[in-house]
Amino acid sequence: MSEKHSYVLEVDASGLVCPLPILKAKKALSTIESGQVLKVITTDKNAIKDFQAFSAQTKNELVAQEVLGASTVHYLKRR
Repeated sequence: MSEKHSYVLEVDASGLVCPLPILKAKKALSTIESGQVLKVITTDKNAIKDFQAFSAQTKNELVAQEVLGASTVHYLKRR
């Protein structure tokens, strides 16, 4: 598995449906410093749009989203 994006914290929200992945990401973002990146793994098919909306609303940059089989990996940079 290649790591194209460096991150300081990973949250595995696999098996959870909205809004739980967003809530877990929001809580995790509060524990890291500005400019650091959070990796979130989800299996909810709506998570791609949910994280795009969350990023726009909170101004935390959505660095990337990668679909890996049944999972989607989101990289959020704390503002």
